Amino acid sequence: MNIAITGSIATDHLMTFQGRFADSLVVEQLDKISLSFLADDLQIRRGGVAANIAFGMANLGLRPVLVGAVGEDFVDYRSWLERHGVDCDSVHVSGTKHTARFVCTTDEDMAQIATFYAGAMSEARDIELAPVAARVGGLDLVLIGANDPEGMRRHTQECRTRGIPFIADPSQQLAFSDGPFIQRLIDGAQYLFTNEYEAHLTEQKTGWSGEEILDRVGTRVITQGKDGAVILRKGEPEIHVPVAGEVKRADPTGVGDAFRAGFLAGLSWDLDLRRCAEVGSMLATYVIETIGTQEYVLHQSEFLQRIGEAYGPEAGAAIEPHLACLRR
Repeated sequence: MNIAITGSIATDHLMTFQGRFADSLVVEQLDKISLSFLADDLQIRRGGVAANIAFGMANLGLRPVLVGAVGEDFVDYRSWLERHGVDCDSVHVSGTKHTARFVCTTDEDMAQIATFYAGAMSEARDIELAPVAARVGGLDLVLIGANDPEGMRRHTQECRTRGIPFIADPSQQLAFSDGPFIQRLIDGAQYLFTNEYEAHLTEQKTGWSGEEILDRVGTRVITQGKDGAVILRKGEPEIHVPVAGEVKRADPTGVGDAFRAGFLAGLSWDLDLRRCAEVGSMLATYVIETIGTQEYVLHQSEFLQRIGEAYGPEAGAAIEPHLACLRR
């Protein structure tokens, strides 16, 4: 199954603040807000939603096709991804701009304040999917993640025109998009991924109810943080999948990307939707247990043991044949 992952490719600058942001916020003065926080740690890591998802899929034995725009400073990052099994031959390299930057500070409550610099990501609008499909022998599915808005619009429209099934995953771009733009991004998607807040924001901005959205997309997958994930399909019972317990909580950055990577791996393995979400939830715990979105290492025996403990032996038995490539 050939899956292309489009979206941001970035470097993450991750800091931690030993305190609570909420303690420094004065509700009556938010219109005059001027705050600084003394961070006691800085980690510079690889990131970007498309790269994170592709990395997770590759670690589960797939070979996803990464599609996005980067700067000439991408050389080391490319080498890292390719060593882990990601196809980077369709990544566009800008001659003038740096690879995007994500700067994020996390407090003791795991609340986050972040800034994103687009940089070369703005050139994602120049990428056409047809040559990508021709190079790999066709695309079975395209995930359209947070990216340059015009690039997202172009990729969505091209998928519709060429009849390529696609996943709408607008995530962070929902806050900056108006209703008609969001409607164009999600209408006709085979899957729509959001977190719980984004699900409400999508309904509010589009003016579509939850049922109306299900009239336009095949499946809604809504992550709910500590409460797991919900899968909705029109006329079918709701599927709720609880989180898989983590060993420790280090940093939540990239947890949603890992969930999507595991879910897509499950689709590639032809698992049912519940099992797809279980794989996604299990992979997400590896990210929350590490600082950085691509710093985890998977071992077959440990992964199977943990998913069995979380979801029962049937879950482990269902995915075991697909993990033969993982180190034991």
